[in-house]
Amino acid sequence: MSPIAALSGFLALLIAGFPVFLVLGIVALVLFAAEGRPMVALPQLFIDHLKSDTLVSVPFFVIAATFMQRGGIAKALVDFAYSWIGGVRGGIALVCVLATMVFSAISGSSVATAMAMGTLLVPAMRDTGYDEKFALGVVASSGTLGILIPPSLAMILFAVVAGESVPQLFLAGVLPGMLQVGIFAAWIIYVSRRRGYAAGATMSRAEFWAVNRRALPAMLMPIIILGGIYSGLVTVNEAAGMAAFVSIIVSVVFYKGCKVSELPSILADAIQATAVIFFITIGALALGHWITSEGFAKYMVEYVTANELSAWQFLLLINVVMFLLGMFLETIAVILIVVPLVLPLLAPLGIDPVHFAVVIVINMEIALLTPPVGLNLFIMSSTTGAPVHRVAQGVVPFIVLLFGLLAMVTFIPQLSLFLPEIFYGR
Repeated sequence: MSPIAALSGFLALLIAGFPVFLVLGIVALVLFAAEGRPMVALPQLFIDHLKSDTLVSVPFFVIAATFMQRGGIAKALVDFAYSWIGGVRGGIALVCVLATMVFSAISGSSVATAMAMGTLLVPAMRDTGYDEKFALGVVASSGTLGILIPPSLAMILFAVVAGESVPQLFLAGVLPGMLQVGIFAAWIIYVSRRRGYAAGATMSRAEFWAVNRRALPAMLMPIIILGGIYSGLVTVNEAAGMAAFVSIIVSVVFYKGCKVSELPSILADAIQATAVIFFITIGALALGHWITSEGFAKYMVEYVTANELSAWQFLLLINVVMFLLGMFLETIAVILIVVPLVLPLLAPLGIDPVHFAVVIVINMEIALLTPPVGLNLFIMSSTTGAPVHRVAQGVVPFIVLLFGLLAMVTFIPQLSLFLPEIFYGR
């Protein structure tokens, strides 16, 4: 079967409304059958990839994210951020960025981050007089930090495919993540002053300390998790298990956001979310295996060599390709399809895989905000009741800011490599 026919069938199934994991699986199955390959090879392929030790951490981080969203941890983080910066002009929007940053440092999930912050902060911004599109844009865009700031599920999947160190990939996302927070905060301050958004109410000293004491268990979670990884006391998998366990204890005991009787249903939701990730992973791996076995990587190497592309030209080209793919595919699928294809090109061009991972993840942040499949757009719509097109209008300025961040990280590799070099001597 020709690649054009495969692509046409792929797009037709997406337009018809089939789930992404099913589209990937169907297309891979048809391609394998058309090539006359034995179908028994597919289950073996799935087993070979899914038995990765690194993937063990995924369900635990998903459990942690689910309990954070529903167990009162998100509200504690929002209250904590508000106690520090809520009293300035545009404070509630700034609270969203700060609380999202801390939430992301525990959950690793953009979906859970956007959902939790959307439930809490969009109504608060509406009530305070913020333009709804701006409020929706702030929360949806800040939610993308969930896949950049460690621990990041996207980085874990990149590590599985590329064979890179998860702790190094986590570190590589720190400075770009901080830079994104700073860029978003600067834009929010500018817009808030220009539009005259009111400052939030200032807390009394007693309220301030009460809120900070209440937030202490939530604030300690990223310190325990990331501190455990980089001190060498625990592995990434052990840290993920610890994150899941601590999030359950904190949610039930400290914040009482959920009852013991609700644990089975919340765990079931987390298992369902994990299953979706793994089904997408299976479909993307199958399709990616077919693409690789057909020699597309070889053709790309020959193309790059024949045209004498430099590293910056290749990165510019791959950014365009990933932006287009991200408009139609889940972030997981893009990572699992693109990475095996381009990995052989990185060494000849002198591109560090850790740097390339951050470039891909920022592209996927943009993909989460771009229609027709931008997941954060639909999450915000379902969470707040706002039409998807209104959310899409609200994120436009933030997409522009993310393109600026992408350009900086793409062409200044040290932004992503500085911390891994210091800690691991790359």
